[in-house]
Amino acid sequence: MKEPEEPADGGHSLPPVYIYSPEYVSMCDSLAKIPKRASMVHSLIEAYALHKQMRIVKPKVASMEEMATFHTDAYLQHLQVVSQEGDDDHPDSIEYGLGYDCPATEGIFDYAAAVGGATITAAQCLIDGMCKVAINWSGGWHHAKKDEASGFCYLNDVVLGILRLRRKFDRILYVDLDLHHGDGVEDAFSFTSTVMTVSLHKFSPGFFPGTGDVSDVGLGKGRYYSVNVPIQDGIQDEKYYHICESVLKEVYIAFNPKAVVLQLGADTIAGDPMCSFNMTPVGIGKCLKYILQWKLATLILGGGGYNLANTARCWTYLTGVILGKTLSSEIPDHEFFTAYGPDYVLEITPSCRPDRNEPHRVQQILNYIKGEHHPLSPALLIPPSLKWPMSGASPNTICLLVANCFTDLEGKPLLGLLDCGWDSTLATLVGIVIWPANVTFRDTKGSALGTSSGRQVLKNGPWNPFFFQKSNSKTLLR
Repeated sequence: MKEPEEPADGGHSLPPVYIYSPEYVSMCDSLAKIPKRASMVHSLIEAYALHKQMRIVKPKVASMEEMATFHTDAYLQHLQVVSQEGDDDHPDSIEYGLGYDCPATEGIFDYAAAVGGATITAAQCLIDGMCKVAINWSGGWHHAKKDEASGFCYLNDVVLGILRLRRKFDRILYVDLDLHHGDGVEDAFSFTSTVMTVSLHKFSPGFFPGTGDVSDVGLGKGRYYSVNVPIQDGIQDEKYYHICESVLKEVYIAFNPKAVVLQLGADTIAGDPMCSFNMTPVGIGKCLKYILQWKLATLILGGGGYNLANTARCWTYLTGVILGKTLSSEIPDHEFFTAYGPDYVLEITPSCRPDRNEPHRVQQILNYIKGEHHPLSPALLIPPSLKWPMSGASPNTICLLVANCFTDLEGKPLLGLLDCGWDSTLATLVGIVIWPANVTFRDTKGSALGTSSGRQVLKNGPWNPFFFQKSNSKTLLR
């Protein structure tokens, strides 16, 4: 398990912020589904002395007002009432998702407020420039809806953290590497273009939450700002990283995020009771390093992880990745040492389970996401006032003013002719753009992409992020 030998950010930034206090860990330990997990994670991080290389920040508890930036007043008030009474049989609880997966136990409101406040605290540290990376391993509860608990999640601290980051950063990328689809976060931002969500997850009939197919891409102004990567059982590190890197490379170019929120649920790791993926912390660590090399403000959260020892192994290893520290294979002696038997090592070995992710199917999904049959890049709506039919041209030929896209050598927006042709089977538009010859194409940063020869085919071409799609009487420039 060797990997990190230098900080993932090159060692040029401030130390990471690590959200911790004994009271916070004790509160997180109380969640019945993961008893003592927070203590196990912190104790192992402490045993490797990683906490000494981070700036420890005590979290604040979220106020009702802060929680209400996403959740409804009615839901929060009900959660507070049943929490005080420990009433798991309240007649209104079913309406709010409280029950088997999310029992209304005594003190659950205080727990939710603590986790929400911790993630908000981490986000504020990034806003204040205290660090480039902020960590809250006890956060990442991505299923909760604005008026409903779901999937062990009572409060969506991820959404609260993103909303806090939006006070400073105008484009935020959310990356979810949990076993389960990050449905609550995607739903919260499905209509906006300021937050792009990317989720790699198991997608299978009957598997919770049952959402996140590759065709789920967002709604309204948020269309194409949700990216879902459905994965089948048995995937291991190399293939997972290939998928993750391939998707994030396209997303980063297309979206140009200013901050990242990363959910690193450990239920993907071999040995988890979910018995689905077959990953090790090394594979997740490679994905983490890929994101950190962007050098953006990054909020790192935990999530699922129900083999408690393996979850502690995973998040401790990932903390080492952030710090650029290679950790000893031997688990140091500490309070929970006996939980790591019989081998007492940091490494996790994949099981001998088949990988159900056929290479051709993986490639189909990647092609679909990258725009082979479906555009990925956020769309720029061209209003009717900027479309002119060309005399003597085919009925579908229009002139487009290209904004925020390609410019000529003088920085002026380019004009082009779009000759449209429909593929009725795939409902996909194949666009051919006729540009003036010898025009230099530049990306949004001004870097030269190439010179036109007069006629360029965008599909599978060198300007892959830019596509055209016709919808009713409107035309979208990609």
